[in-house]
Amino acid sequence: MRDTRESRLLLVLLIAIAFALITVDIRGGEDSPVDGARRAAATVFGPVENGVSSAVDPIGNAIGAVRDSGDRHDRIAELERQNAALKAKLGSDDRNRSRVRQLDSMLKSAGAGQYGIKGAEVIGIGAAQGFSWTVTIDAGANDGIKRDMTVLNGDGLVGRVTTVGPSTATVLLANDPDFTVGTRMEKTDELGFATGQGDRPLSVQMLNGKAEIKKGDRLVTFGSQKNKPFVPGVPVGQVVRVDPSGGDLTRNIYIKPYVGFTKLDIVGVVVEAPREDPRDTVLPKKPAKPKPTPTVTVTATPSGQAPADGVDNGNDEQ
Repeated sequence: MRDTRESRLLLVLLIAIAFALITVDIRGGEDSPVDGARRAAATVFGPVENGVSSAVDPIGNAIGAVRDSGDRHDRIAELERQNAALKAKLGSDDRNRSRVRQLDSMLKSAGAGQYGIKGAEVIGIGAAQGFSWTVTIDAGANDGIKRDMTVLNGDGLVGRVTTVGPSTATVLLANDPDFTVGTRMEKTDELGFATGQGDRPLSVQMLNGKAEIKKGDRLVTFGSQKNKPFVPGVPVGQVVRVDPSGGDLTRNIYIKPYVGFTKLDIVGVVVEAPREDPRDTVLPKKPAKPKPTPTVTVTATPSGQAPADGVDNGNDEQ
């Protein structure tokens, strides 16, 4: 259309009509006189609008998805952080519970043997002072620790103190080849000397070559003069093998130690010996033997078999 006076007048007229319709529509609200025309227009142009919307929506959805994915990523990252924190706390709680159990077991053993102990934590392992099986504990001279004191835990004999510093000490473990302790057999009181063999069972040389010993027998420390380096009654181990007696004056047996030397954590240093030998009272109670289950044997009698002589079956003819 060419720009003429008529076309400009038509444009002004159409704009005026549009403003008039808008004013009428706004004032009319829901009862607007142009509502019918608007619905008709929606019927005509609705399919076109939906087609355009379907073409545009994937892009909008993608943008929204990217924006939401950032939010989801933040939420997932936060949940992962919370999960890691909970796992760390749970692990810490498990470790604390394990330490509480160790400490409780050690205190029970010390109470049973009337040992005065100083609790300590294993803070290092290694070949200290030329020994091959040693640990370092976080207690020393400042805590009353002295050389040649007995070291135990809730399971039994750990070793003896060999070197003492102001705040730490070195403990020679009972499984070290240079370690020897006097032992006493439970109940029979047979004496011997146990020597460490690294990761193998302790070797015990019994003084009585004819002593009656069997697998499962248990040994405790015999004790030393003035209770150094060993106090009496500390559980050492259980017999797992007995060498045959060849008529020698002595006899060798092998015992599995109660203590796991590769997983030491909480230990106690005996700073005060018991007034009396606790004998076997520190040993754990033996599990009760299972009672034998009685068996009942039922013998079936074949049908029609004649009763034994002298037995009346109640069917004799009168």
